Amino acid sequence: MPQIPAKETLKGLPLAEPEIIEKHYDILIVGGGMGSCGAAFEAARWIEKKDDSISLMLLDKAALERSGAVAQGLSAINTYCGENEPDDYVRMVRTDLMGLVREDLIFDVGRHVDDSVHLFEEWGLPVWVKKDGKNLDGAKAKAAGLAIRKGDAPVRSGRWQIMINGESYKCIVAEAAKNALGEDRYMERVFIVKLLLDTNQPNRIAGAVGFSTRENKVYVFTCNSCLVACGGAVNVYRPRSTGEGMGRAWYPVWNSGSTYTMVAQVGGEMTMMENRFVPARFKDGYGPVGAWFLLFKAKATNYKGEDYCVTNRAMLKPYEDRGYAKGNIIPTCLRNHMMLREMREGRGPIYMDTKSALMETVNGDLSGAEWKHLESEAWEDFLDMCVGQANLWAAQNCAPEERGSEIMPTEPYLLGSHSGCCGIWVSGPDEAWVPEDYKIKADNGKVYNRMTSVNGLFTCADGVGASGHKFSSGSHAEGRIVGKQLVRWTVDHKDFKPSIGQSAEELKNEIYGPWYTYEKFKSASTAPDINPNYITPRNFMMRLIKCTDEYGGGVGTYYTTSRALLDTGFWLLGMLEEDSEKLCARDLHELMRAWEQFHRLWTVRLHMRHIAFREESRYPGFYYRGDFMGLDDSKWKCFVNSKHDPATNQTTVFKKPYYQIIPD
Repeated sequence: MPQIPAKETLKGLPLAEPEIIEKHYDILIVGGGMGSCGAAFEAARWIEKKDDSISLMLLDKAALERSGAVAQGLSAINTYCGENEPDDYVRMVRTDLMGLVREDLIFDVGRHVDDSVHLFEEWGLPVWVKKDGKNLDGAKAKAAGLAIRKGDAPVRSGRWQIMINGESYKCIVAEAAKNALGEDRYMERVFIVKLLLDTNQPNRIAGAVGFSTRENKVYVFTCNSCLVACGGAVNVYRPRSTGEGMGRAWYPVWNSGSTYTMVAQVGGEMTMMENRFVPARFKDGYGPVGAWFLLFKAKATNYKGEDYCVTNRAMLKPYEDRGYAKGNIIPTCLRNHMMLREMREGRGPIYMDTKSALMETVNGDLSGAEWKHLESEAWEDFLDMCVGQANLWAAQNCAPEERGSEIMPTEPYLLGSHSGCCGIWVSGPDEAWVPEDYKIKADNGKVYNRMTSVNGLFTCADGVGASGHKFSSGSHAEGRIVGKQLVRWTVDHKDFKPSIGQSAEELKNEIYGPWYTYEKFKSASTAPDINPNYITPRNFMMRLIKCTDEYGGGVGTYYTTSRALLDTGFWLLGMLEEDSEKLCARDLHELMRAWEQFHRLWTVRLHMRHIAFREESRYPGFYYRGDFMGLDDSKWKCFVNSKHDPATNQTTVFKKPYYQIIPD
């Protein structure tokens, strides 16, 4: 084998003919993030109550302690109702997402989310508490025997956010899930890449197939019910960072659209896939801004020091007239909308005024214990969840008490749990107040909360569409909702015997196809990453993100696209899909990357199809249809859904009605 250049050094174990392992479990949980941990915890409880013969397996591409969006830690829990009503939670989410959300799903999260937060605290998560008018961080609160689950007041950085010492947040939640499961009911380093439908019952989940990222093993699973919750999608658009910083993104880079692709491929109905999230973050480091805005009350300004949310207030009037911006509540996309105007008209860079925020917090006194504690909180905000930003500040000699730091809108991300709402159409609760159009009737006529349009297939967290602002705690709570439903489904379908159409050998050949391609053609060139017969995962991604950036509304066009641009993008993506059959893999790491790129292609193409269908700019600041710049509620105050037919390989896009449940 030719020597591989340093820039293409292999990272994984050598590939070889894999061992095929076939297993059956009544319940499969695919994914290891907050939602899956919640589902595992709750399903284990209900199996013990209902039928301890039910078999359960959680499959995680990574390791549970550091898997999912919360992997590196957090400094705040962004969804905790406390003294607030679930109705108000729905109103907040509806306002931020421009009036189009599934209010039944959001209310359902709102009425359950606090219970998950109290469990986190019980399991050992340090939560900040207010005592005698002072803020006690999590460690001090625990030492004093204070806890929000006992009725003590949390320290809020906003109406819905509470502060935590969260560097070990995911480890704590994962430990609880593992304890509930036991060692024989979870497998780590297993990447599920494809779902399998039943051959005897149409539109019925029957299994999943994947491979180990540490051993040459292909796994073929059959199941009665399945939860898919593998996060959102990152690196589907070209990031602002280049060169060595290419991997730097705001959302974790291992989110490759697997949730959306795998469910769409088996015919699951999708919703609001045109929505994307473009957060404003500290430039280059992608550090979080929430605590600075909410806890430290910092302002974002243009280069003149002007608060552009004030100077550009008139831009909000068309949206205020429609009820999409109310008083001081400005949707996230519209904040971006105002920031982008500053940049287009030459009033950038945009700065977070950290100096004024810190000075005002301590009344200008930069001495004493109060200042030292505040300074440590400012740095800990990054050390909890984005260590690279603290490194960047140090590397640039940036002291936040002396000067502001530049902030910038990132590249687009596709997700359903943060300030975005793309994802899968699922059933709401089977309750009288939920519109019938929001309920999915299963093969037995029953309604199962959070089931997709495929019988026996469920999702939660980033997977659920039209229901944003769940964040970490809401994702866990939604997972717990699904965990109970998985057990209920399995009990109701005890006699189901899954049958899959492909043999294990055929599935193995498909999964390891990129390696077979490499082995067949590797001698055709002296450079292993340049070959006329195959394409490496890295080169595939470079083509993908160049196309989406230029034609699908990325940073290169200030998030603007049009029908003509999209059509060009579809033409290029069509050729890329042809070339996806020639993806190669030289080791296990590249095999994982090859399948991730395939999932990214499917996901972002569906995203662009939805944008093409919705002929308006529903989310200015996140993306613009240059040929349809305004809002048109008369035609488009509805959900845009799509459905792929596995039999014909055709995807249709269509409208779905929106119902307001919670009054203004």
